[in-house]
Amino acid sequence: MCGITGLVGARPVNRATVAAMTDVLAHRGPDDSGLWTSPDGRVILGHRRLAIIDPTPAGHQPMQAGSQVVTFNGEIYNYIELAERLKSAGLTFQTHSDTEVLLAAYRHWGEDCVREFNGMFAFAIYDSDRRALFCARDRFGEKPFLFRAAADHFAFASEYKALLRVGSIADRIDEVRLARFLFHPSQGLDDGLDTVFAGVSQLPPAHMLTLDLDSLAWRMRRYWDASPNAAPATLGEADAQRQFRDLLVDSVRLRLRSDVAQGSCLSGGLDSSAIVCIARGLLGDDTPYDTFTGRFPNSSADEGPWADEVVRAAHTSSHIAEPTPGSLLDDMADFAWHNELPTGSASQYAQWCVFRLAKESGVTVLLDGQGADELLGGYEQYFGPYLDSLPASRRQTEDQAIRARYPLGLASPRQRLSRAAPRRLAHWIAGVGGAGSDPAFGLEWDLARRMYYELPKLDADDAIHPLAAALRRDMLTATLPVLLRYGDRNSMAHAREVRLPFCDHRLAEFVFSLPAEFLMGGAETKHLLRGAMSGILPEKIRTRWNKQGFVPPQADWFAGSLGGAVRTIIEDPNFGGTGFWRAHWWRAVLARFERGETHLAGVLWRPFMEQAWRRHFVARIARQPVLPVFAEAH
Repeated sequence: MCGITGLVGARPVNRATVAAMTDVLAHRGPDDSGLWTSPDGRVILGHRRLAIIDPTPAGHQPMQAGSQVVTFNGEIYNYIELAERLKSAGLTFQTHSDTEVLLAAYRHWGEDCVREFNGMFAFAIYDSDRRALFCARDRFGEKPFLFRAAADHFAFASEYKALLRVGSIADRIDEVRLARFLFHPSQGLDDGLDTVFAGVSQLPPAHMLTLDLDSLAWRMRRYWDASPNAAPATLGEADAQRQFRDLLVDSVRLRLRSDVAQGSCLSGGLDSSAIVCIARGLLGDDTPYDTFTGRFPNSSADEGPWADEVVRAAHTSSHIAEPTPGSLLDDMADFAWHNELPTGSASQYAQWCVFRLAKESGVTVLLDGQGADELLGGYEQYFGPYLDSLPASRRQTEDQAIRARYPLGLASPRQRLSRAAPRRLAHWIAGVGGAGSDPAFGLEWDLARRMYYELPKLDADDAIHPLAAALRRDMLTATLPVLLRYGDRNSMAHAREVRLPFCDHRLAEFVFSLPAEFLMGGAETKHLLRGAMSGILPEKIRTRWNKQGFVPPQADWFAGSLGGAVRTIIEDPNFGGTGFWRAHWWRAVLARFERGETHLAGVLWRPFMEQAWRRHFVARIARQPVLPVFAEAH
């Protein structure tokens, strides 16, 4: 896990600029750094290294092999198997690193090498023979790849803070995209080409890009789209659960490959608990294994007792982080700087604290359960498309069972009527009386209108049932890409590597081929995982029906010091003077919260975090000097 940078120009580019870009990413790779310059000076690649696989100097990057040079961020988990295949084809290796395997795979398979990788990655390969720069990003977008393409140069980096040094962002924030992300993060800010910063693009997940070094023209194409496997029509549910379990165990096995200390994040929920218990089974009882849990004592948000159940069953060494509103305010400058965009809730700060604790404990690699909810139907809103996937004869029975176990899992007639109300009328009524809880009511109407009616189109998929289509959409183009960005920035802020066994393409291809009943039948979220984990998970965890996200007690936090911070923000005369915020609505919401409407705490997070982002990220970037692209002529 590392930080990568690069600069390609129509004439020799500035080495000091790439060095400065790379230094900005020192937190991602504190173990080593390197720069490589092409003979003509038109290409410079930079790298900051967090040494995980073959941590010796042999793994130094940028790494060169013949006419190719790579700067690589991430891990190729199946590098051992790939190395054996490549050796049988006549290739030889000088190191034990997955970076050298990546380069060899490119030499052997060309651009199709990405289809062979099971991993998380973002990389750029300079190929002097082809006069090309080949770039690629992993299937789910676990690792970032941001770039700026201009007529006379192409720059890339792992984070905005490095790339934005190569050009000014003054007055170049896309306010509509920002508003859409603040209020509807599932609309796909992180899956497409565009970003909040005009002129800065991102390579979408499961895409590769080839830059012609002579013309600086580039082309991008998708190499994977989670097409379902052709599952045998006779596959029974028990066999499906066994096959899924085998795939998940193998995914964990691959992600346990490390030459440094490793452990797991543990919330006490089904997903992280499954990872911990599988890891213990693979490692055996004699291997030390550390787990890291965020707790909120004396709060309904505290999942400590559930996590303790897993710690006892898996015999792990437990470490506890206890985030507080006071520590959030103390850490806000660093938290906003490293996250680079506003975060959706205080849960991302709790994640930040867990990774910081892992650093303090000397554990570099952490497995995590992220991705299971989107892959396996972990949210109650998936019951709607699940019912749509069933034959009419079964829907009523399943509908009744779902409402009995998850009363809020399906929309009520009143909720459906509320959603059907004209947007303009609802926005006006909310503004008159300070009513409602839709955060978009806190935007000026022109911005809210564009956010409501200019939403990106989500592709329909008639090839799979509605539940699989909803899961695939959220895993690849909506919810999960945002969560993966949070995980990348929060872990790398503390130079920790987070690995996600549920983000294995083999799992997705298998799951999307199964009938809907296998995924959410019996009024069970993650029905497939629950069945597959029988005998592996403690029964209290396996049969736990309530879904509790890793979210701090925000109502308690905003009733204390965070509430004062929000009041300072929304009572500032400049708060409502930019055409973005509707200040009087926010003041009414804060007053309602203080009168006891505690559900509004999550709503109040939006302006609090947005203002912190502008102050601690945007303003800080704007104060830094713009770095020149080209070297001075002599």
